[in-house]
Amino acid sequence: MDGRKKSACKENHAKLEVYNDFNSDLVNLFRCVKYHRAKLQREISGYFNSREFFDEIKEKMKISGFTDIQRAAMFYIQIKISYGSNMRTFCCKEMNLSTDHMEQIEKRLKSVVIENKDFENLIRLYDRPKALFYCDPPYHKTENYYDVTFTEDDHKRLKTVLGNIKGRFILSYNDDEYIRELYKNYEIIPVERQNNLSRGSYKELIIKNF
Repeated sequence: MDGRKKSACKENHAKLEVYNDFNSDLVNLFRCVKYHRAKLQREISGYFNSREFFDEIKEKMKISGFTDIQRAAMFYIQIKISYGSNMRTFCCKEMNLSTDHMEQIEKRLKSVVIENKDFENLIRLYDRPKALFYCDPPYHKTENYYDVTFTEDDHKRLKTVLGNIKGRFILSYNDDEYIRELYKNYEIIPVERQNNLSRGSYKELIIKNF
């Protein structure tokens, strides 16, 4: 296969693509990149890697009154200059705040539907025989690291919903005995990835129904 054909294959996407996240700030960021990329980049350019900016943004994100673009810029900076992108503590190291990559993201999002719904509602809405759902829920026993509430019942609810879909799913989780037991009737593939916060690796599970 020549290089041109390989390139064409990489750009071959589904007729309908949907991105969903229950974190409204993350959804707003993607929406602003899709529709107001240049204005967002200008807003972000007013920030730099500063603890004062970071502490100020943490407080501002708790209140309303900002435009979508202002809020998206603050959210982006909060992620970029926090330790491990946890948005809680300042990273205290050199950080590249370039937004040059946003033009490519804008193009990629042109035909993507951006949703902000509960996963059960979303899956039932878009489920069909040829659908493929990729789900990346909060990892079990690490739910307190996420701003969005995800309970033990939500893990069970996700499993129940995925067990009744017409289409296919791919699910990523941490390697956890509870999750292994919950999805024991599906194919479970153990994988490892580099842990960006340490020199070691992190064990994860890829689970699928096909």
